Amino acid sequence: MATQTHFTPELFEFLSELRANNDRDWFGANKGRYEEHVKEPLLEFIVDFEPYLHSISEHFVADSRANGGSMFRIYRDVRFSKDKSPYKTQAAVHFRHEAGKSAHAPGFYLHLAPDEVFAGAGIWRPDSPTVGRIRRRIVEDPNGWKSAVGDPRFAEKFDLTGDSLKRPPKGFDPEHPYLEDLKRKDHVATCHFDEDEVTAAGFIDAFADACRTSSPYMEFLTAAVGLPY
Repeated sequence: MATQTHFTPELFEFLSELRANNDRDWFGANKGRYEEHVKEPLLEFIVDFEPYLHSISEHFVADSRANGGSMFRIYRDVRFSKDKSPYKTQAAVHFRHEAGKSAHAPGFYLHLAPDEVFAGAGIWRPDSPTVGRIRRRIVEDPNGWKSAVGDPRFAEKFDLTGDSLKRPPKGFDPEHPYLEDLKRKDHVATCHFDEDEVTAAGFIDAFADACRTSSPYMEFLTAAVGLPY
């Protein structure tokens, strides 16, 4: 069991203050705090998590590059947003499948924000063909789906979240026993932590345990979209 502490309360203090001062002048004056308490700990966490990740599946990637790797950049893309705040007020890591090139790939996720800390697993905002493949897999293998989402440890720790259709998807039985799952547009499961857990020694073990618990769910989704697990 790991005893190292990766994250400190200063991470959440910085993000809380950034939320109240989301502008370039404030960030520039406090960039050293960002580097010390957010960026560097995240990159170290990614390096240290790789053996845990590969004990679950060798097809997922822990990439510790500062740009283009597993860590999400702090800078927001404001080109098409009404909100022109330049910075994200959360820190996040996405251990995505080796075949994926974006946040929409299958992956394990860690989200760190003041009063909002969670582990995630699944596929966020997949495109229409990908959603269709998952729906067909649920219909073709309902017992496999039941086993993946009905495991007591998974059901106790994780909630299935994300957007859903208001009506049954076209071409699928409106009386199907898993209709609510067929209506999903996102396939994401989340498991919540608190800030004290994140800043305690050994959080990496707790996060790894959450990822292992979600592994059957991830395996079902990954296979459904035609990728190795």
